Amino acid sequence: MERGHVELEVCPDGVAVITICNPPVNSLAIPVFWGLKEKYEEALKRDDVKAIVITGAGDKFSGGFDIISMEAIQKNGDLSQISWVSVDLKTILIEGARKPSVAAIQGLALGGGLELAMCCHARVAAPKAQLGLPELQLGVIPGGGGTQRLPRLVGLSKAIEMMLTSKPVSSEEAKELGLVDAIVPAKELLPAARQWALAIASFQKPWTITLHKTDQLEPLGEAREILKFAREQTMIRAPNLSHPLKCLDAVEEGIVSGGLAGLYKEGEVFKECVFSDTAKSLVHVFFAQRATAKVKGITDRGLKPRSARKVGVVGGGLMGSGIATACILNGIQVAIKEVNADFLQAGIDRVKANLQSRVKKGKMSEEKFKKTLALLKGTLDYNDFKDADIVIEAVIEKLPLKQQIFSDLEKICPPTCVLASNTSTIDLNLIGEKITARDRVAGAHFFSPAHVMPLFEIIRTSNTAPQVLIDLLDFGKKIKKVPVVVGNCPGFAVNRTFFPYTQASLLLVDLGLDVYRIDRIVAGFGMPMGPFRLADLVGFEVGLASGMTYLEVYPDRVYKSMLFPLLMEDKRLGEKTRKGFYVYDDRRKAKPDPEVRKYLDKSRSLSGVMPNNKPIVLSDEEVIEVIFFPVVNEACRVLEEGVVSKASDLDVASVMGMGFPPYRGGIVFWADLIGAKRIATRLNQLSKAYGDFFKPCTWLEHCAATGQPLRSPVESSKVKSRL
Repeated sequence: MERGHVELEVCPDGVAVITICNPPVNSLAIPVFWGLKEKYEEALKRDDVKAIVITGAGDKFSGGFDIISMEAIQKNGDLSQISWVSVDLKTILIEGARKPSVAAIQGLALGGGLELAMCCHARVAAPKAQLGLPELQLGVIPGGGGTQRLPRLVGLSKAIEMMLTSKPVSSEEAKELGLVDAIVPAKELLPAARQWALAIASFQKPWTITLHKTDQLEPLGEAREILKFAREQTMIRAPNLSHPLKCLDAVEEGIVSGGLAGLYKEGEVFKECVFSDTAKSLVHVFFAQRATAKVKGITDRGLKPRSARKVGVVGGGLMGSGIATACILNGIQVAIKEVNADFLQAGIDRVKANLQSRVKKGKMSEEKFKKTLALLKGTLDYNDFKDADIVIEAVIEKLPLKQQIFSDLEKICPPTCVLASNTSTIDLNLIGEKITARDRVAGAHFFSPAHVMPLFEIIRTSNTAPQVLIDLLDFGKKIKKVPVVVGNCPGFAVNRTFFPYTQASLLLVDLGLDVYRIDRIVAGFGMPMGPFRLADLVGFEVGLASGMTYLEVYPDRVYKSMLFPLLMEDKRLGEKTRKGFYVYDDRRKAKPDPEVRKYLDKSRSLSGVMPNNKPIVLSDEEVIEVIFFPVVNEACRVLEEGVVSKASDLDVASVMGMGFPPYRGGIVFWADLIGAKRIATRLNQLSKAYGDFFKPCTWLEHCAATGQPLRSPVESSKVKSRL
C-alpha cells in the first residue's frame, strides 16, 4: 500500500468504507487530510452510497496528527494547509453531512484520530483499543474539535482529566463513559460498523451530532467551578506552562457560548500554541529521543544485534540491584554476584524491594512478582557468567578493583560477551588496560535509581567494536531505556555537562545567596529539585568525589568551595544521615535547617569571594543565568570535543538524565532559544568578576560572533572527536 493516502470502497449494501492508509499508526499527515476531504466529497455525491464507515488500515484506527507535519508547520510558520480541517472537514463534511458516518476503531484512536472519530455519528470499537487526547504532551491543545466534543460525550470532569493528563482510556472504559457506542470482536468490527451506519441512515438508531449534545454537560455554574478547580490545580502542577490553561479556555468558551464558538476559540488557541517555544521544544525532544539510536558510522553498517538473554551484574549495591531489576522486569535472566553471602542477600533483598514497591502501587500482581523474581539468581562465583551475553560491573569507584574484575571476566565469559562498566568517573581505557579483549569493553552508565531513570549512557572507547555498541543499543531498548552513545571522558556526557551546575550554585552561596532560595528558583525553573536538595539525595561523598575528579582534569574551570567538607566533618552527609542542607523526618520529608547557617558563614569566610563582605543581590532570572549558563558553556565543549555525535543527543541526555525540563527542549535547544550572543556576553561579564570558571569556550564564542546556532554541526577543524 502507498503511504499517506486514503482509500474508498463502496460495498454492495451501500456503505462507503473510507480507509486511512499511513502505516504504522495511520497518522494524519497533510496528504491524508486532503485524501479524507476528497473521499468524503465523493461518497456524499454518489447515489449508491447510503452511509459511510471510516477506519484505519491494518490494526490501528489512527495515532493522531502526524508530528513530522507539525514540525514542518513550525519551521515554515504556515498553518494554512490544515486551517480548514477543524471546522470544514469535521463539522461540515462529516458531522453535518446528510449521510451518517460511523467510526470503526481498533488499536489506537489518539489525538486527531479520536477527534475524527468523535465527529462521526457513532463509534464502534474492538476490545482493548486505546482512545485519548495526548496533545498537551507536545505543547499544543486538541485542535480538531477535541476540546468541544469530548466534554459533550463523557462529561466535563472526565474530559478535562483526559486532556490534562494525556492518559488514554480503553475501549471498555470508553463504552461506560459514552465515548464508544458498542464493542465487538475485532473480526466483526467492519461488518458491525456498516450495519450500525445503515441503521442510522434508516433511523433505526439515533443520528447523533456530537457538537449539539448537551445531556452530558454539567449545569453552567457547576461547570465553571470544575474549570476553576482545574485551573488552580494546573497552576500548581505546571506553573511554567500556559497551554494547559489555554486548553481550559477553549473548553469554557464552548460551554458558555456553544460548540461552534468553542471550535473557533480552539482554532485560535491551537495556532498560538503550535508556534510557541514550548511546543517547538517538546516536538524537538520527541524526535531527538527517537534519533539517539541512530549513530553515524555504527548503526548504518548493517550489523544485527546479538540477543541479550542473560546478563551478569557484578555488585549488588544500589546501582547493581537497580540494573538487575531493570533487566528482570523486561524478561532478561540475571546473575548477580557479590563477594560474600551477606552482601549477596542484601543485594537480592534490594531487588525484591524494588519489585514489591510495584506490587504495592498496583503495577504488578503477586503472580507476576514471583515469575519476575525467578529470573534472578544470586552467586558468589564468576562461573555463573559462563553463558552471559552482557556483564555489567557496578562496584565502588576503585580502579584496581575494577581492573581485577575485568581480568576475571575475560577468563570466564564467552568471547562474544560484552564487558561493560557502570562507572561514572573512571576512564574506561584504564579499566580495560589489563585485558586483551579491549574491543569488548564499553561503559553502561545508568542513573540512579537504575530501574526508574530512563537514560542509558553507552560509552565507547577508541577500541570498542561497533558490534558491542549495536548490542548495547538493542539491550537499552529491551529494558525500555533511552540509549545515548557518548565518548569516553570524565563524567561522559551528562555528568560532564552538568558539573558546573552544583559548582556555580556553591559560588552563589559563598557570594551570600540563601541555599533554600537557590533551590526554590531552580525548582521553579523546572528542575525536579534544586542543586542542594539533589546533593542531599545523592550523598555528599559522591558530590565531593566527582568534584575532585573534575578538579584534577579541569583545574582552570572548577570553583573550589569548602561547604561540602565542612558539612561532612560534622557527619552531615545528606539524606542518608537525615542531615545535610536539609533535615529529614521518618518519611524522608525535607525541611530547611537553621543550623546550616553556621556552615554557610564559615564557607563564605574561607572563600573570601564576597565583595566587601556584603551579599550580592541577584534577581531570580540572574540566578538561573549564573547556574545554567556555565552548563551551556560546558555543553559547548562537549559538542566541540565530539563527546556526542549530535547536539540533540545531549538535549535528550540532559532531559532524561538530569531532569532538565523537556518543555525547554534540552540544554542546547534552550540555549539556542536564548541565543549564543547573549549567553557569551553574560559569561564574559561573570568571568571578569569571578574568574575563568565562567570564561566562554571557543565554540560558544564562535557561535556568538557568527550568529550560528550552538546545535549546528561543529566544523571538523574544531572537533577533537571522542566518537
